[in-house]
Amino acid sequence: MKIEDFMLPCPSKKFLGIECFGCGTQRAIVLVFEGKFSEAFHMFPAVYTLLLFLCTVGLNFIDRKRNYGNVIIFLAILNSVIMVVSYFYKHFYLTT
Repeated sequence: MKIEDFMLPCPSKKFLGIECFGCGTQRAIVLVFEGKFSEAFHMFPAVYTLLLFLCTVGLNFIDRKRNYGNVIIFLAILNSVIMVVSYFYKHFYLTT
């Protein structure tokens, strides 16, 4: 068994035939854990900011003494901007 057997399909791509902003996230995270860093970035450019965001959220739950709210908001906005820019870049510049 491989981990790819347990990945969830994208509902947007499956039912509508359109990739969403997060398409490739699961595969990119698997590539990061396999050590294929450049392939992960090409699959989903926001993978590193997403992992940093998730680590910061986890740290927020562990370290209750500090306030990570501003950092979490900044990383969420940064991650969203990277996702939107890479989505439009992939669909309008790489498909033509």
